[in-house]
Amino acid sequence: MKKHIPRIDEKKTKLALEKVLDKYREYLMTLPSSEMPTITPSYSIIPPSNTNTFNSKTENVAIERAEYELARTKFMNKIIDALQTLKEEERLIIVDRFLAEDIKFDIDIWTDLAVGKNKYYKLKWQAMLRMAFALKIEVYFQDKDNRGVAV
Repeated sequence: MKKHIPRIDEKKTKLALEKVLDKYREYLMTLPSSEMPTITPSYSIIPPSNTNTFNSKTENVAIERAEYELARTKFMNKIIDALQTLKEEERLIIVDRFLAEDIKFDIDIWTDLAVGKNKYYKLKWQAMLRMAFALKIEVYFQDKDNRGVAV
């Protein structure tokens, strides 16, 4: 009986990585003003239901902010660690194309690297694949239609 080694679903892997890299860029932005504490007090004639707990909007926002910052730092460190696994050219492609404040177009990057279009797209796919593996977000074909390699 032959075993089939699962094959990478390139489209889904690329989409998964792009989603993660978009999240990284989102984390670079600041919190929206709607999550900032208000300085205007609010009064209510309805007493709180549980008098043993203190529920301050400012305190809740501070807690949410701290949790957000912790999650953001952990996530961003994971991305930075994954970037360190890439070769220099691959890292440059990922950073310039997906992570920089002003992202570049592919043509600008392959010009900067002084490589041809075909070589650039091969390097870009290798970089994306390595990054996906480093982040453990690669996607495999799930169907049993012999898309994998027979061993």
